[in-house]
Amino acid sequence: MWRVLALSLCLGLVACNESASVGFRNTDISGGAFGNALTGFRDHHGHATTLADFKGKTVILLFGYTSCPDVCPTVLARLAKVMKTLGPDADRVQVLIVTVDPENDTPEKLAAYMTAFNPSFLGVYGDYRATEAAAKAFKVFYSPAAENATAHPAHEHSQAIAPVRIEHSAGSYVFDAHGNIRLYVKDDAPVDAIASDLKWLLAEQ
Repeated sequence: MWRVLALSLCLGLVACNESASVGFRNTDISGGAFGNALTGFRDHHGHATTLADFKGKTVILLFGYTSCPDVCPTVLARLAKVMKTLGPDADRVQVLIVTVDPENDTPEKLAAYMTAFNPSFLGVYGDYRATEAAAKAFKVFYSPAAENATAHPAHEHSQAIAPVRIEHSAGSYVFDAHGNIRLYVKDDAPVDAIASDLKWLLAEQ
């Protein structure tokens, strides 16, 4: 719980409140000292993936896992509605989820899970060290089970470890087309608020 409070404090230092930036309805964290790269990750197609690969698009990045029983599917379903709201502009938005359960979330599972919400959504995975480093860079809290905490690269084992419930931060980060971090979106942010902010960012391009 203290980690969640620490994250809230960090966000508060960047933006005193969600209306601090005229036009944005979510929290403006432009210029914040948050992660701006992904190192050691692949997407669910097996391609090496960094945030730089999506320059030219507005990116929504969150952390989660395919066996998440509540928050992850709720957030992704809401983002799928956002994409529909954007219409043709949705082609300029990329949703990414970084799995915090790389031992179980194989590329096949990530692909099936993400595309069930929207064909363009991507899941990315790395080994334990890469996942831990990314979570630290983005000030994300997660608590993998001890038996999942292996230093070996993900997906090299013949059998995946049985799924476990993983507590994790549920907010999303939004980057503009230039790769700059701009917004923090709470997990319960309404569809119209997210869509409105994305339209502002897309208009900047």
